[in-house]
Amino acid sequence: MSKFDAYDHLNVQLNHDGSLTRYVKLPTTPATEEKAEVMGQSAVSKDVVLNSGHKTWMRVYRPMKLPSNDKSVARLPIIIYFHGGGWIQLSVGQTVIHESLNKLSSEVPAIVVGVEYRLAPESRLPAQYEDAVEAVNWVKDQALDGNNGDKWLKDYGDFSRCYLYGISCGANIAFNAALRLSDTKLDPIKIAGVIMNQPFFGGKKRTKSELKLATDQYFPLPVIDLLWELALPKGADRDHRYCNPFVDGAYKEKIKSLGRSLVIGFGGDPLIERQQDLVQILVKQGVLVEARFDDVGFHGIEMIDTRRAAAIVNFIKEFV
Repeated sequence: MSKFDAYDHLNVQLNHDGSLTRYVKLPTTPATEEKAEVMGQSAVSKDVVLNSGHKTWMRVYRPMKLPSNDKSVARLPIIIYFHGGGWIQLSVGQTVIHESLNKLSSEVPAIVVGVEYRLAPESRLPAQYEDAVEAVNWVKDQALDGNNGDKWLKDYGDFSRCYLYGISCGANIAFNAALRLSDTKLDPIKIAGVIMNQPFFGGKKRTKSELKLATDQYFPLPVIDLLWELALPKGADRDHRYCNPFVDGAYKEKIKSLGRSLVIGFGGDPLIERQQDLVQILVKQGVLVEARFDDVGFHGIEMIDTRRAAAIVNFIKEFV
């Protein structure tokens, strides 16, 4: 029997210089730009540079149909989004993510800011948290920038209702960015909530669900271990607070500052027990939490099951 190779499973190769060659090239979709009517699109989108030195950028979405109250346009919540991909892959420009953000923007409805953060292992943690904080500060700058701020955010966004939303490692980014921002003066914007869809956390001690689902066809344990190895600072183990937020006392105290939180998880995900533990810890720290767990389903189910993807959008709509 051949030995399981986590690199083969992920379709990547580690190079001598510490970079990755990624063999899967998913189709991409360009932003629509300011076109008033785009065939078949429920939202319009545009790309904005975040940090040219880091080659980070954002894709901003706004719904085609804008809700109105008494003939004036109603202000929309602003959702700052961090994609999944195990720290090492995916992009907001890829069609599968672009289309999911179109739907999110039109169906909530909301202004969505999809963040193209740096990937590991070329950029290890906390680079992704720094990019997330920079994206939130960009939103804040638009609110402060008199006549020159981004028109979509200024004309349609509600700066008092900003949400951080992430899937898998993106949920880890949303959580850690929210903790970092708790020390920052964000006026006039306000983080009204954190949405964590199948959050990606770990630890040295295995949970029962990790052991039970160790050979999961999509997200097996050796792959989970490798992703942490590629993402964590060199020399750090899986009990580092970026991976395991439940170990460090001083850090745990900060969790109290987290706003309303929504945690979504599925029973067939090896990480399900860590996600349930996260809910317990948030509740113990006095955070207002909504937990949406389903016994059926697996990690990343929304990428292939449109019904589940629609259910997740509904959870977010109700939460926001």
